[in-house]
Amino acid sequence: MPASSATPARQPGSSPQLSIGQVLARLSPEFPDLSPSKLRFLEERQLVSPARTASGYRKFSQADVDRLRFVLSMQRDHYLPLKVIRGYLEEMDAGREPVLPSGVPVSAPSMLAAERRLSREELIREAGATTLLLQDAVSASLIVAADTYGEDALTVLKSLVELQRSGIEPRHLRGFRAAAERELGLIESALIPVARRKDASSRAKAAELAREIAGQLEVVRSSLIRSALSRLQ
Repeated sequence: MPASSATPARQPGSSPQLSIGQVLARLSPEFPDLSPSKLRFLEERQLVSPARTASGYRKFSQADVDRLRFVLSMQRDHYLPLKVIRGYLEEMDAGREPVLPSGVPVSAPSMLAAERRLSREELIREAGATTLLLQDAVSASLIVAADTYGEDALTVLKSLVELQRSGIEPRHLRGFRAAAERELGLIESALIPVARRKDASSRAKAAELAREIAGQLEVVRSSLIRSALSRLQ
């Protein structure tokens, strides 16, 4: 697959003109928790390499912004560790055609666009669901009741529509919330040594470690399900 805005390879010819503040202004609407320390952390991890002025100030090109958007989207939407994302981008930079793990769709629109917000009625309509199904999903703590809903809620509700056709109702999935809370407890325990440090760099490292742990837990969970399914065949 050739490089595109969805899979940004480095473009040396791009003119580096943007300051950290301007980069934040462009990306913060999509990634509200992005901060200068997070940008510096991503640079330390070699995900982006902004140019430097004679005075040492960082200057970012549009290609750098596209690259950052890709990295942040892969973290947020697919919980990929930074080392996996970096490996993918290094392959892209070398002119090869790498494949992301677990069938992650590189061209998925949600990776690059700001997340849509849906009203309750829009959510139900787009998911092909019923009001009762959404109510049951909220009661089972599978979806959090809100004034507007994002893509995650839409994805979950669409899955619940399909599961309902197989006779699986939201009430059957109540244990999923409890399992998620247990996993969160594991992640929080693992983060204690890093979380004790209060500097911005440590907070960025803690957030990245949390994503990495979540991704590894997902690998284990998926493997267990596949193993269980193989016994049914």
